[in-house]
Amino acid sequence: MWAKGLMGRFHWRVIVPLAAALTAIPGLALAGEEAVSPADTGFVLIAAALVMLMVPGLALFYGGMVSRKNVVNTLMMSFAMLGLITVVWVLWGYSLAFGTSTAGLIGSLEFLGFKGVGMEAAGSLPHGAFAVFQMMFAALTVALISGALAERMRFSAWVIFGVLWATVVYSPLCHWVWGGGWIGEMGALDFAGGTVVHISSGTAGLIGCLVLGARRGFGKRPMPPHQLPMVMLGAGLLWFGWFGFNAGSALEASPLAASAFVVTQIAAATAAMTWAFAEWVRHGKPTLLGAASGCIAGLVAITPAAGFVTPLAAIAIGFGGGLFCFLAVTILKHKLGYDDSLDVFGIHGVGGTWGALATGVFATASIGGVDGLLYGNPAQLGIQAVGVAATFAFVGITTFVLLKFVGVFVPLRVGADAEDTGLDIAQHGEDGYSDYVGGGTLYREPPGIPAMARSEAPAPPGSH
Repeated sequence: MWAKGLMGRFHWRVIVPLAAALTAIPGLALAGEEAVSPADTGFVLIAAALVMLMVPGLALFYGGMVSRKNVVNTLMMSFAMLGLITVVWVLWGYSLAFGTSTAGLIGSLEFLGFKGVGMEAAGSLPHGAFAVFQMMFAALTVALISGALAERMRFSAWVIFGVLWATVVYSPLCHWVWGGGWIGEMGALDFAGGTVVHISSGTAGLIGCLVLGARRGFGKRPMPPHQLPMVMLGAGLLWFGWFGFNAGSALEASPLAASAFVVTQIAAATAAMTWAFAEWVRHGKPTLLGAASGCIAGLVAITPAAGFVTPLAAIAIGFGGGLFCFLAVTILKHKLGYDDSLDVFGIHGVGGTWGALATGVFATASIGGVDGLLYGNPAQLGIQAVGVAATFAFVGITTFVLLKFVGVFVPLRVGADAEDTGLDIAQHGEDGYSDYVGGGTLYREPPGIPAMARSEAPAPPGSH
């Protein structure tokens, strides 16, 4: 039942008192209209809006890092998922993730088309508020993968892959961890998506870039970001939205939400400075791109731990996130030679893994009701490791199969000419930076498609 999934995302201290209310009625457990808290409902809806804002934030973060000829395509790869995955989530994704569990592996079809998802209460939230909060997580997770495939994947193939991946990979994994499935039942801790969101997207990104192959010129010529201010704006929006991502995962306006908010800020700040300082030591100069990447690494690392650790532990987690992700991006990627365009695996895969394992080390019952290794419960680290390994294996294998399947029907990669011209023109007929007044050039090239008239731009109002 969806109530069990809701319980899986609540603080461990409140699971027992909630259980009676949530299971009092067979099937979909209802607690009555009077159980809904306006404060909690408003809090979760605002948090959902903040997570939604992370998608355009991610688009800007990614868009600034690619070459100028691919900025529109990169923005579109993220933004399109906000639309597509919303529809998928309503039609079947939510039901597969949070429907009644079948052997701890997948949810039932009871909520197809959001049937029964509305104002009914369980705990202090309307069902619909919980469902839309989870919707934003699903959209963001798929969008994250696009960074590894940027500047070479055919847009039509990306759309098909995104829908299939959300259905076959994200929804089952979400069920395993948060929907009453076997990983959650085993006792693995994932407060806001270290495994569900970050390890999954990082693993999918790694497999995707290996299947697609490297960009033309990778390793032979520099591929610097084309607009660092855009990267900084995107990172800032992501950091801002992450407070909804992590604090909102308390699913109530509570001291736990405040604690998650605090440790989120601490880990992000620590990781940003760690990455920048590591660059300073290794290369002689700290960079804006490094600080922005570091803050995202810290946010990723604290995500699974946000509801279980103290502020001092957040400093340690942020430091590890900044350092390990820096090493993965600057050393591991180049030694192994894979072209993860925007370092999805290096930041989300590595950062999510560190965060999930660190949760098993630093978790304390005084915050989240469960102790980790440092507080006398070494078994928790082992449980976390099992969850991490299962996520890597499931996502890696399934993503590979999906990409090969999509490739049978649609070429995964654009041709060499399109890659040289840029995917903005080749795939969308738009130029992100028009060289004349009046906006982007629509449908300029290929031959046979009329270009936007390059005529004199309209005069400003009142100029005649």
